[in-house]
Amino acid sequence: MRQKTTLKSMLAAGLILGSGFTHAASNLVFCSEGSPAGFDPGQYTTGTDFDATSETLFNRLAQFQRGSTQVEPALASSWDISEDGKRYVFHLRPGVKFHTTAYFKPTRELNADDVVFTFQRMLDKEHPFRKAYPTEFPYFTDMGLDKNIAKVEKVDDMTVAFNLNEVDAAFIQNLAMNFAAIQSAEYADQLLKAGKAADINQKPIGTGPFVLKRYQKDAQIRFTGNKDYWKPEDVKIDNLIFAINTDASVRTQKLKAGECQVTLNPRPADIEALKKDPNLKVPSEPGFNLGYIAYNVTRAPFDKLEVRQALDMAVNKQAIIDAVYQGAGQLAVNGMPPTQWSYDETIKDRDFNPEKAKELLKAAGVKEGTEITLWAKVGIKARIVSYEWGEYIKRAHNGEHDAMLIGWTGDNGDPDNWLGTLYGCDSVDGNNFSKWCDARYDKLVKAAKATADVEKRTELYKQAQHVLQQQVPITPIAHSTVYQPMRASVKDFLISPFGRNSFYGVSNGR
Repeated sequence: MRQKTTLKSMLAAGLILGSGFTHAASNLVFCSEGSPAGFDPGQYTTGTDFDATSETLFNRLAQFQRGSTQVEPALASSWDISEDGKRYVFHLRPGVKFHTTAYFKPTRELNADDVVFTFQRMLDKEHPFRKAYPTEFPYFTDMGLDKNIAKVEKVDDMTVAFNLNEVDAAFIQNLAMNFAAIQSAEYADQLLKAGKAADINQKPIGTGPFVLKRYQKDAQIRFTGNKDYWKPEDVKIDNLIFAINTDASVRTQKLKAGECQVTLNPRPADIEALKKDPNLKVPSEPGFNLGYIAYNVTRAPFDKLEVRQALDMAVNKQAIIDAVYQGAGQLAVNGMPPTQWSYDETIKDRDFNPEKAKELLKAAGVKEGTEITLWAKVGIKARIVSYEWGEYIKRAHNGEHDAMLIGWTGDNGDPDNWLGTLYGCDSVDGNNFSKWCDARYDKLVKAAKATADVEKRTELYKQAQHVLQQQVPITPIAHSTVYQPMRASVKDFLISPFGRNSFYGVSNGR
C-alpha cells in the first residue's frame, strides 16, 4: 500500500528543511513492553526499569561492552586493585557533564562527591537523603555489598577508593551493573533542601547518552540525545521514544507498519513471519536466561522438601516449552544456563512423574483438593493470579505468593549473579523469591565469591548447584532463544547477553 505524505507528517518527521535548519532529525521508536516503576536505578531489578534508566539516562564507573560480558571503563577511566584484593581505587574521567533540564542546571562536572553520595546512600540507612526518601536497594543488598563495602572514600576530587571487608572476585562486574548508576550529589542536595527528595525517582539527572524529556505512564517515554555526552560518537539519535504496549502482537504489528523500529519480546508464533518480511531483520542469540518456578519455602506446604520434590516432578516442562516457547526454548535442568561458566553438566533432571508426585504429597500430609497458586495435575487445585508487573514484583518481594513463575537474565557474566543473587541467604528479601536460606549452600557460594582463583570458584559453585538441586527451592523450566526484530534501517543495534536494550551507538538510517 502506498503511503500518503502530508505536510503535517513531514514536519513531524523533521524532514522539511527551512532557513537555518540543515539537519534532519534522527528518530528511533522502541516498542517497549511496560512502564518503568521509577527512574532511580538503584531501587529496581528488572529489565523494563533498566532499559528506561541505566541504559539511557545514566552511566556507571565501569560498563559492559555492547553485546558482550566484557567490562570496559566508563565514568572511571581506569582503576587499581590492591595486592590483597580489598581496595579498589577508581580514577574518574574528566569533563563529564550531568544533564541540564528544566528542573536542574548543574554548576560543576562529575567528581568524587557524586560517587560517594551514590554508594553512601545505599550503604547507610541513616544517610540524610535516604531518611528524607526512604527506599531499599535490593540488588545492592542481594549481593551482600552493603555488608562487604567497609568504606567509600574520596581520595581527591577525581579519585574514589572502595575498601572491602572480604575479597569479592566479581566486584568490578558488579559495579558495571545497572543498579550502580552514578547520581548527582549536587542535584540530590538541591532536592533535599527543597523537601523534594522523592523527585530523584521521577525527575532523573544522569550523565548518560539520553536526557528525559517526557514520560506518560503506560503510553510513552521521550528522550533527547545528550549533546554534551562524554563520548559524543555514541549519540546518533536525536529523539528516542519508548512506545509502551504490553501486547506482543500489537508491538509486532507496529514494527511491521514502521511505527517503531525495534521491538521487544516477539511471540514465538510470530518469528517466522517476521523473518520473511523484507523490511525487517531478526537477529538471534542463545539466551543467557532462565524461566523457573520459585516455591516460597516460608509458607506451608512448601516448607516440606517432599512437597517441593512432588511439584518439581509434576511440572511437564516439555509441554510448556512446546506450548509457550514454540521451538524457541531449551529445557532447563539447573539454576543457571549452560552458557554460564562453572555450570555443572553432571546434574540431571527429575523425570516427569505425576503418579510419584501424588504419593509424595500424600506422604507429606497434603490433602487432595488443597489450593495453591500454581498449576499442576496432581490432586491439588491451582489458582492462577496475575498482576501488573510492578505490583507483581512488589508482592513477590513481600512474600505474598505460594509459588510464582519468574524469569531471570544474567547481569554480569559471573556465577554469583545466579547462585548468590537468586538463591542466597542475603537475597531472601530481594530476588530470592523462594525465601530459601540453606547454611551449607550459602557457605559454598560465599567461599566461591571470596577467591579470585577460577578453578577453586568453579568447584565450589558445582558443589552448591548439587545442594540447590537436592533441596528444590525452584523448578527450572527453560532457557529461551533471544530474537530481536528490527527494521532494516537500524544500524549497530547489538543483542545484549543481559537482556538489556541499549541505544547508544545505534542509528536509524533512511
